[in-house]
Amino acid sequence: MSNLSDQAINHFRSGLNCAQSVLITYAGKYNIDNSAALSMACGFGAGMGRLQETCGAATGAFMVIGLHFCRKSSDNKERKEHSYAAIQAFERRFCALNKTLLCKDLLKTDLKTPEGQLFWHENNLGEKVCEKCIGDAVAILDELLT
Repeated sequence: MSNLSDQAINHFRSGLNCAQSVLITYAGKYNIDNSAALSMACGFGAGMGRLQETCGAATGAFMVIGLHFCRKSSDNKERKEHSYAAIQAFERRFCALNKTLLCKDLLKTDLKTPEGQLFWHENNLGEKVCEKCIGDAVAILDELLT
């Protein structure tokens, strides 16, 4: 695991959500204020506001991809095309490792319920699933953004 992956996982262990953990790991590289990064990604944890849709580690990575390609081109059409292609490449790699981008399928519990949240805690899914997804997201970003 890379140093950046370790950093992102440590952010998660400190109480940040999965999206925040990935985004803040790259904030300095893209001259984004840590407070702004935390605010931007705040609602994206647990599959976007605990809706358990797209994994927060992936949405954090998508934000990083946007930052990366926004800096490489002044034309918005070109920025979008490069970002979309990189996000699609990220999705293929992430799904090859985890079978899905969907938080609900990754965790196999309903985080919108107290029972689901208790299951998440009691079964240490943060460490077993979320930390793996965060590490995978950062490793994929390392490959895509070089």
